[in-house]
Formats: sequence, structure tokens, C-alpha cells
Amino acid sequence: MSFIYISVFERVYMSRFKLVGLIFCVFLTQSVFAQNGGMDSKLVYDAELSAYEYNFDVNFLPIRSQRQSLQMAFIYLKGDPDKPVFTLMHGKNFNADYWTETALYLQGKGYGVVIPDQIGFGKSSKPANYQYSFAAMAHHTQSLLAFLEIEKSIVIGHSMGGMLASRFALMYPQATQQLILLNPIGLENYLKYVDYKDSDFFYKNELAKTAESIKNYQKINYYDGKWNTQYEALTHFMTGQIHGPDKELIAWVNAKTYDMIFTQPVITEFKDLAVPVSLIIGTRDRTGPGRYWMRPGVDYELGRYDRLGQAAVKVIPNAKLFELPGLGHLPHIESFERFSAALDQALTDLASLPLSHNE
Repeated sequence: MSFIYISVFERVYMSRFKLVGLIFCVFLTQSVFAQNGGMDSKLVYDAELSAYEYNFDVNFLPIRSQRQSLQMAFIYLKGDPDKPVFTLMHGKNFNADYWTETALYLQGKGYGVVIPDQIGFGKSSKPANYQYSFAAMAHHTQSLLAFLEIEKSIVIGHSMGGMLASRFALMYPQATQQLILLNPIGLENYLKYVDYKDSDFFYKNELAKTAESIKNYQKINYYDGKWNTQYEALTHFMTGQIHGPDKELIAWVNAKTYDMIFTQPVITEFKDLAVPVSLIIGTRDRTGPGRYWMRPGVDYELGRYDRLGQAAVKVIPNAKLFELPGLGHLPHIESFERFSAALDQALTDLASLPLSHNE
């Protein structure tokens, strides 16, 4: 597979006056693609999604890690010089592209936006023999920001990206202006309640996935039984990889990245977060990794986000909670209007806080 390197300084960025039209085109394209892709057998993608187009230009940063030469895909949208930059961290079942509407919204307000595909995800390299960790991903993200000459950013992490964003803020508080967690997993220490499973367990489960099982899982667990062309379009990259030439590699990498979620908790260090934190929580969410292999005798209920956000803000210094009743695991997809209102409020409230010792 060949890569085209595009200098971030040669990137031609769209005018913010065209954002509304582009948003319409983006979602029209997703809708048409979903309709035309109704026959899932037509979707075939390789490990790096080389034939899967994102809504923005994708750049690649060479990374040398664990004796391997890797490529980290990323999107960079420049903002106004006097405005902060946002770093958006994706969840496990997603890639940088699902941040499209959020990125357009932020750039429309003058913010710069950086959206990495972490190693093992999206268009980035997917090494099979690799020790995947949140610490390594945080390190790669910091290397990317240094390459882009971004000293500080507002970090938003969704789902698994919330665990990564938390680890990033713990490792690099000086580079984290604010931390915003959007329905993050990791608000519980899962191995306290569930049996440990070897990566072989997850590999077998990944190989058994079908387009229909992916749809059913997301329909039930993400969207409260609802489904539309926008939701379906977000599953196409996974469906295409199931039908693609690298199915076994993708299954193995997905299995290895599951291990991080169970063995690398961040909640045990929430008390050490030294930056202002906001949690934006869709309270309908019941995401609970490991709930089907609970330890014998444990009656704890995983994934009660209507309780988890309230518990987290009691532990995290300088934390604020913004609850969104009736929304589930993906507020920015389910109801962007409500999500963006909460985001605006979080930014306003965080801006009023006194600067931390790292600033």
C-alpha cells in the first residue's frame, strides 16, 4: 500500500462561510452511500481503509515504535491564530471521520481541530505484533501535536477515546488546556467486577461478527432501537473490513485493543487529574464492557451512566457534569444540537475556572 504525504502547511482549508453547505453535502453523501451500500457484500476494505474516503483530507505522520515503522493518520483543520485547538479522540468502534460534524462546528467558531486515527484504528497502521496501550497512544498523540507545533489543546475523548484522553491528560497536563469526556468508558474498573478474558476470546468473537450483528449491536446499545442511514453509514468501514482481505488481522488487532480496556484502568487515577474536566453524559447509556462474564457472586450493575457521571465528578478535581437525559452512548451523533449546547456550556464554565499550576 502506498501513502501520499500531504504537508499540513500546504493544506487548503475551507471557508467557514461554506460550513453549512458542506455539512449538508456530508450527510447527503452518507445517506446516498448508505442506500447504495444496502448490499453489504459490495463493501470491501483493507486494513488501512485505503478505499474508504473521509470527509477531510488525511495526512500521515511516520512513527517509529516497538521496532516497527508505522503510519499515524490524522486530520488537521486550522483555526484562527488566537483561538485554542481541539484534539478529538475516537472510540473503539469508530474512526476520525465520525467527528466530522463536531469538527465543522468547532472550526466554524474559529478553533483549530486535530483528529488522529490511533495506531490500530481507522487509516493508521495495524501492527499484529504490538503492545497496544493507552500510554503509547497518548505518546503518539503528543508526538503528532509536537509535529504540528501545537503546545496546548482542549482534548475531547469519546467512549474508549475517553480512557485515552484521560491517560493523555495524566501524562501531559502541560499540553492539556481542558479535558472533556463524552460518554467515556473507563468510569468503572472493569476487572473489579468481571472475569479476565485472554485476547484469544475476543479474537474468536471478532471473527464471528457479521454486518447484521454489527448493526443489531449498535441499534440496540447505541440508538435505543432506532436506525437510519446516518447510523448505518458509520458501520460501513467495519462491514467492509469483514468482507476484506485483512479480516483476520483486523480481528486480532481489535482483540488486542480490547485488552487495554480491562487491564489499563484510568479511574484509579482520576483524583490526580490536574486540568479542568467536564463530563458530557448521555444518561440512557448502559455500555458495560464485560457484563456477560461477571465474576461469580458479583451483583454490581455495569454501565449505569445515569449514576457514573455523578460519581466521577466527586472524585475528579475541578470537574463539572453535563447530563443529557434520553441520549445514549453517542450524543454527538444522536442529537448534535443538544451535544453542542452542552459543549458550549462546558467551554464557558471551564473558561471561568482559575488557571491550574500547569498553566
